[in-house]
Amino acid sequence: MLFFVIGLVVFLAVHSLSIVSRDLRNSLVERFGPGTFKGIYSLISIASFVLLIWGYGQARQAPVFLFHPPAWTRHLVWLLMVPVFPLLLATYAPGKIQATVKHPMLTAVKTWALAHLLANGTLADLLLFGGFLAWAVADRISLKRRPDAEVPAPRGWSPGDAVAITVGLGLYAAFFLWLHPLLFGVAVR
Repeated sequence: MLFFVIGLVVFLAVHSLSIVSRDLRNSLVERFGPGTFKGIYSLISIASFVLLIWGYGQARQAPVFLFHPPAWTRHLVWLLMVPVFPLLLATYAPGKIQATVKHPMLTAVKTWALAHLLANGTLADLLLFGGFLAWAVADRISLKRRPDAEVPAPRGWSPGDAVAITVGLGLYAAFFLWLHPLLFGVAVR
């Protein structure tokens, strides 16, 4: 559990630089240069993510149950997860979805985390999904307070929206049918 917690804390801390202090982040970029900063940021993110995943897998071997969720929550997860992949893709596909939701990545993370909190009752699940949910909420609040320029919303649907929806729903189906059990060892059906 120790490696899991260290990985989770470091991963979320690195991704909280702009939440905690935008000035600190900007001074680090100036000090190291954009390329070096991104490289260090990426290496720390990848290393902590690998540690988080490995530690979570270890924690699942000896779970500490906090509660046993009712069976119906698994079905609720299926429903809540439907928009997650389209929202993730909309983050990188400019269009109506991105402009309307404003921060589709954070909305996807919050939805994913909440859905999984409802259906999983171990301490590791609470730390993982609760940590990501708390981080996404804090980041969204932080973004509201930042003086970034607003991006004008497109008038209609764009090809990016079509890609986000079709590929996103395809990814949802793939995770539902094959990838979730393959990657995480947990069948969703």
